[in-house]
Amino acid sequence: MTLTERLQGTNLYLIGMMGAGKSSTGTALAQALGYQFFDTDAVLETAAGQTISEIFAEAGEDAFRQQETEVLAQLAAYRRLVIATGGGIVTQRRNWSYLHHGIVVWLEVPLGVLEQRLAGETGRPLLQRPDWRQTLADLVEQRQPLYAQADVRVPVGAEDSVEAIVAQILSLVDERLRTDAPSAQLN
Repeated sequence: MTLTERLQGTNLYLIGMMGAGKSSTGTALAQALGYQFFDTDAVLETAAGQTISEIFAEAGEDAFRQQETEVLAQLAAYRRLVIATGGGIVTQRRNWSYLHHGIVVWLEVPLGVLEQRLAGETGRPLLQRPDWRQTLADLVEQRQPLYAQADVRVPVGAEDSVEAIVAQILSLVDERLRTDAPSAQLN
């Protein structure tokens, strides 16, 4: 039985910090599984007709988080999806009720690698400040215990290719399903 068959349509949710590579990894992972791919930020931007930065600027973070939860709830209703989530999606307790309907995969990237990837980026509302490195470090520290609740933890290094990360995810998810065989019905 293939991994896709063992998954029985269960969604995979990619969590992790901004800059972790959730979108690029998610696209390749979906292709490997024969699943569809969605990025909650992209879906939210399309639905709102605004960028994430514009939503933050005009309505604030709380309004953004509420819209993000609505997008997650809508996507969670479907099967056979790989969903890249926003980095802060784990901070809202109600989101875990949706995430736990699937397999939660944490792309764990060291702070130094995140800093390299995010240097010079202007589209990250939470990092639009002179002390953005400290803000990023604080966010990592705050969110790490939440990310650690994932079903699967995937350490990601600076030199890891998307293909290598996808292979690691597939292997770890397969191992998790085999370990949880009696309760493999994750839906």
